[in-house]
Amino acid sequence: MLEEVLKQIFIDSFKKLYVQEPPVQQVVFQKTRPEFEGDLTIVVFPFVKIAGKSPEILANEIGKEMIRESAFIAKYNVIKGFLNLVISDNYWLSFFRDNHRVEKFGFKKVEGAPVVVEYSSPNTNKPLHLGHIRNNLLGWSVSEILKASGKNVVRVNLVNDRGIHICKSMIAWKKWGNGCTPTSTGKKGDHLIGDFYVLFDKYFKAEVKSLLPENFDQLDDDAKEKAKAAAEEASPLMRETREMLRQWEAGDPEVRRLWEMMNQWVYDGFDVTYKRLGVSFDKVYYESQTYLLGKSTVMEGLERGVLYQRPDKSVWCDLTDEGLDEKLLLRRDGTSVYMTQDIGTAQLRYNEYKPERMIYVVGNEQNYHFDVLKKVLVRLGYEWGNDIEHLSYGMVELPSGKMKSREGTVVDADDLMDEMVATARSVSEELGKARDLSAHEADALYNTIGLGALKYFILKVDPKKTMLFDPKESIDFNGNTGSFIQYTHARICSVLRKASELGIMLSDDVTVSDIMPKEKPLLVNIYNWPMLLEQAAINRSPAMIANYIYDLCKEFNQFYQECSILKEENEDRRLFRLQLADMTAKLLRNVGELLGISMPERM
Repeated sequence: MLEEVLKQIFIDSFKKLYVQEPPVQQVVFQKTRPEFEGDLTIVVFPFVKIAGKSPEILANEIGKEMIRESAFIAKYNVIKGFLNLVISDNYWLSFFRDNHRVEKFGFKKVEGAPVVVEYSSPNTNKPLHLGHIRNNLLGWSVSEILKASGKNVVRVNLVNDRGIHICKSMIAWKKWGNGCTPTSTGKKGDHLIGDFYVLFDKYFKAEVKSLLPENFDQLDDDAKEKAKAAAEEASPLMRETREMLRQWEAGDPEVRRLWEMMNQWVYDGFDVTYKRLGVSFDKVYYESQTYLLGKSTVMEGLERGVLYQRPDKSVWCDLTDEGLDEKLLLRRDGTSVYMTQDIGTAQLRYNEYKPERMIYVVGNEQNYHFDVLKKVLVRLGYEWGNDIEHLSYGMVELPSGKMKSREGTVVDADDLMDEMVATARSVSEELGKARDLSAHEADALYNTIGLGALKYFILKVDPKKTMLFDPKESIDFNGNTGSFIQYTHARICSVLRKASELGIMLSDDVTVSDIMPKEKPLLVNIYNWPMLLEQAAINRSPAMIANYIYDLCKEFNQFYQECSILKEENEDRRLFRLQLADMTAKLLRNVGELLGISMPERM
């Protein structure tokens, strides 16, 4: 790319002038500040001592030599110790001629060892909620960005379909469900099971309260905590739930049949949500199928003395010498914990794909868990544990605070998507955006706008940051929103349709010899796409992609406002501007796909 070429020209010019090689790591070009003339700038202060020149003299001498060395540097100027270079129009036009017809400009060929990306990882005791939406959108987008940068991506899901939380919903259905089903209630299966999870918590809390000592309110905080823990341990409801988990792991036929039936209800519900959200997976793993391998590996580690067993028969890994703590891997009754199944799942994936990287898209509350997972795997003899990467992201909060599944205070994913589409309908109809569309076309447009707004609002935030989600802010046709980006694409499509009606052929060659002031920033923005894509892949950051597409739209709208396209009298200039608009539209579609956002042709 241009910066690398300029870097080499700078180094060659410096050596020619001063018979010494400059410190290569200091040869860095940046975008020229808008108040100065230029495209790229280098600060020359780091080279003053070697050259034995003042900053201004050094910059001028280097600038003159670089122009002699390269035909695509048109001119330069010096502001104190800053050398600003102006790239020739011929360079930009040559780039445009070579690339404006390329359908997937900037995208690389997929090759190399697989990169496994895990995302979603739901529990089968509740429906997907707003937090899952961020997880799924991040996982999907990061996978697409890595693929666009040339990585061979395998997208996987791990369904947490066993454990004490699953048994809570099962116990609640047995006690208070009266044999109800998704069909008999008219509810999506995942919603129905989630209701029973909340119901269990309601009865459990009441039971624990009844078991607390009469003087509970007079106890100090430490005594209260102990009394509550004792009440929870003594709870008949929780004892029954723990017994069900033990029976499940022992393969009890009746418990397994109930588990399979209720899980299938949830899977059917998940599939509907995934399809609507636009995410999918190359392979789905189930904790119920991976935990046994994890248990076997843990027992092997115990036999080899890598792990140790306490008197109560529980199995642990001591990581205190590495600054961590002791980690439980098997409970005293022999049942598994999350870490157990994660060990088994990681082994299965490594054996199946031999990946160069395994990326887990999981919230930042699990940072410690993944630090431990990598250490435990290496202790067990799996050096590839060091190739595990936790893509940690911040939680999604609402204006009303954090969400709690057990208390039923989550924002349901299906309800949220309904709300986003309804908001898109309301705003679009108020602005007259679908006036000329049929009812079917209008419904499709509202869905595209609503889900595009949701995805953009979620993904434009740096993954590491906790975010506050407010649906009302996400749909605005003029702000930093998905709707603004979609509207920009529709605007370009409208111009291209009119050009077609006028018989203008975009396939003709570009013959302009110069670039006008408001054409250049748009073209340079497009030129920068491959470098931005590479950086977004390295940083696992859909936010960088979202910021880029927003800047591209702003630049196009500036161009659109200040440059006539169809009314341009010069035929060659008119064709160039149309082709520039067409290249922008293609890039908007391609970049939008990396965020899962569809671009409508009419709005």
